[in-house]
Formats: sequence, structure tokens, C-alpha cells
Amino acid sequence: MSNEVRGTYKAQSAAAKHKGAEHVSQRHGNQKPATRMVPVPSQSIVPERDADKDPILECRHLGIDFGGLRAVDDFNLMIGRTEIAGLIGPNGAGKTTVFNLLTKVYQPTRGMIMLDGMDTANMDTAKVSQAGIARTFQNIRLFDSLTVEDNVRIGLHNQVRCGMWSGMLRLPRHWLSEKEFHDKSLELLDVFNMADNANDIAGSLPYGAQRRLEIVRALATNPKLLLLDEPAAGMNPSETAELMDNIVRIRDMFNIAVLLIEHDMDLVMGICEGIAVLNFGRIIAKGTPAQIQNDPQVIEAYLGKQDES
Repeated sequence: MSNEVRGTYKAQSAAAKHKGAEHVSQRHGNQKPATRMVPVPSQSIVPERDADKDPILECRHLGIDFGGLRAVDDFNLMIGRTEIAGLIGPNGAGKTTVFNLLTKVYQPTRGMIMLDGMDTANMDTAKVSQAGIARTFQNIRLFDSLTVEDNVRIGLHNQVRCGMWSGMLRLPRHWLSEKEFHDKSLELLDVFNMADNANDIAGSLPYGAQRRLEIVRALATNPKLLLLDEPAAGMNPSETAELMDNIVRIRDMFNIAVLLIEHDMDLVMGICEGIAVLNFGRIIAKGTPAQIQNDPQVIEAYLGKQDES
């Protein structure tokens, strides 16, 4: 990668850190994100900065049945192009099922998923990845026996421009692609201060570093929307605070949207701009963190119906 590109990438990182500094300082002062959410014609809300742009994701009446079980039903959600959104709900509400629908692990029984204005109906998991959705998993899924760099390079697979014969015959195009992938992998790792770990075995990393590596690998696919499934699971408070900073920095640096599932309410309320609450496969509330915290249906879903006597 040229020095010019490398310098630009580092400049973007510095700009993202500066842009997020005020947000982070407010959050650490127990203030909520200052993003103003505005209504759009579909009766959803998106950040004001995204109101004049097409949404990156729009789900319309999405649902899936497993035999006689209606796991997700009439799921409607819109996410702005640079929004950090949250999907929360009690255990078993259907949150990970929604992620599996978005990434086409499951094919919907009904409804529509629009990604950047394109219907994903005929796509499989690989095509959805190429179209711009990347995800991490609740349980870390790294290639433990491979190096850190090799894990990131796997994420670059959908950007391969080298043909089969170039690879088999080791033609110049092959070696150029290898160098591009090496440079890009190190650049992405450097964003998370992991470039020095490039040759380490992924399975030997501490838990928090493995979580970061999984996010780096997802970013390597060049996504428009990053799905994070319980990214703070198993983290201590210090690691969670670092994760929150990193999520904001990812949004600002890569100019993408983030949708996360998370049970850590401090994390959700601290960085999410719009939140949808799922219960028994249906959305029961959508709004800003302040609105969600005070919604009676949300309180009942988490705490049960309160005795009025």
C-alpha cells in the first residue's frame, strides 16, 4: 500500500478519534448521545444527519416460521446510513434469529430486506456479504490455529481480483494481490493497535483481543452495515469501555452503520442512537434511549407486569 494511502488511512483514524472525543467525554460523564433523531416517511426515525439519505437497511414485515413456531413476525426496522442502532430484548426474544435472517443463514418465510436500496431476496450468505453486511457472533468464531493476520486476510476474500490460473501459476497478478492483502490486513490491525500481533496465533490472544480481532475480520469485508451479536459478552468493565469507544470510532472512521445485540444496558444506552425492543419475535417499542428506558411495555417485558395492589 502506498505511503499516500497509508497516510490517508491514519488521518482518517485521527479524525475519527477527534470526532468521537466529545461524544465519549459526554458518555463517560453519564450523559446520553446527543444525536437528534428525526421522523422519516416510513414512520421510523433515523439520525438527523442521515435524514436526507436513503437508509442502509430497511426490513418490511419480515418474519420466519419454524414448523408451527412463529419465531419472528412483522419485523419492521429502518437504519440510517451512519447510525449506531441497538436491538434488545429478553432471552429468547428472537434477536439472533433476526441477524440470521439479515445474513441469509435463514431465508425469510415472508417480508422483505432492503440493503442499500437493493432487495436481498435472491441472495445467499456469500452474496449478502459481498453486498455489504458483515457480522460477529455471540460465541467468538475465529480460526484459532491461524495467525492474526491470516484471520483478517480471510475477511478480504470477497475482494479477490486474482483469477484461479494466476494463483495456480503464481503469475505477477497473484503476488500483487498477496502484497495488497498483507498491507490492508496490517492497516486494519493497526487501527485497533494489533499490528504487532499479526504473527501471533489467534487462539493465544486474550479474550478481549479475540473480540477485537473478530471485529477487524468483519471490517475486512468492506461492509456498509456491521452486525455485532453481544460484543461485550464476557468482557470486564474496562474492556467494555474500550469496546464502546471502538464502536463509535468504527462508525466515524469507516462511515458505516452498526446494529448491535447486547444485554449490557450501560453499553446500549451509552452509544446507541435508535433502539428497537423485541419480545416474542415482535417489536414492541422503537425510539431513542430515553424513550426506551421509560416505555411501559419495555419495562414489563424485562421485569414482568407489576402488581398494582
